[in-house]
Amino acid sequence: MIAGVSVRAVLEARELGVPIALPTSGTTDRPRMVVRDTESWWASFEAYSELTGVGSGAAVWVPGPLSATMNLFAAVHAEVVGARVVGEPGEATHACLTPAQLDRLGGELGPEVVICVAGARLERRAAAANVVHYYGAAELSFVAAGTHADDLRPFDGVEVELRDGEIWVRSPYVCLGYADGATGPLRTDPDGWATVGDRGRWSGTTLSVLGRPGAVTTSGATVVIAEVEERLASVARGPVVVFGVPHAVLGEVLAVAVVVEADLATLREYAREHLPPSHRPRRWQFVGELPLTPGGKIDRARLARV
Repeated sequence: MIAGVSVRAVLEARELGVPIALPTSGTTDRPRMVVRDTESWWASFEAYSELTGVGSGAAVWVPGPLSATMNLFAAVHAEVVGARVVGEPGEATHACLTPAQLDRLGGELGPEVVICVAGARLERRAAAANVVHYYGAAELSFVAAGTHADDLRPFDGVEVELRDGEIWVRSPYVCLGYADGATGPLRTDPDGWATVGDRGRWSGTTLSVLGRPGAVTTSGATVVIAEVEERLASVARGPVVVFGVPHAVLGEVLAVAVVVEADLATLREYAREHLPPSHRPRRWQFVGELPLTPGGKIDRARLARV
């Protein structure tokens, strides 16, 4: 087995026919190592090319670190299909961004650049003609794709089912497990299905992804953060982040950070009128820019410390 976060390491594992161990991007201080057969990536290359249009001659901008598997995959795919990875947005025909990076860096790209967004939920307001979106996980790889997080259909070769609102998949893209006996969110069953605990719901044949089921317990009531965030994001003008913070009396309460100041009044009113008391945020903050982890995802822990 080879461990590494470079295109060279992945190609070497492919050539030798051995697994590759890759860190997850969710925990930046002590990441788990996800072990996968390189075929679990190679098998998805054709479908990824169809989704993004990345092929021979394309120029792909990947501003995030290769320690995030979505970025490493994009770089490896580019190498294999004859595209090149470029260092500046002005050189790009295609780009690979997280939703937070799209909000922050998308303006540097021309309207003709095809942007593939992954790594977190892409809200409907961010959908555009040149934006494609997929939902996946380091352990599962591709699960579903579409235009935004409420418009997803199973990725080619993937079976998806919901079990009590939890997303389970069966596909050739799922990893082999964790290195060194580590534990993590990945769970499997004897029939080849796997989950990392993300939640979703069907709307006909369309899958809406709500995200990882982080929750707070406030005054004895358990509140799923992703569900509150989805409700607030549906009426907000800009990005909305919901997270839990300690409370001396209630145990925990919900907090909200927004980057459009006018959303504070709008969301407060919406919460009063449409959310039960247990689901109403108690702390509201305007931030000029959302903090990001090294992998390009929103740093909720840092927001909670503000």
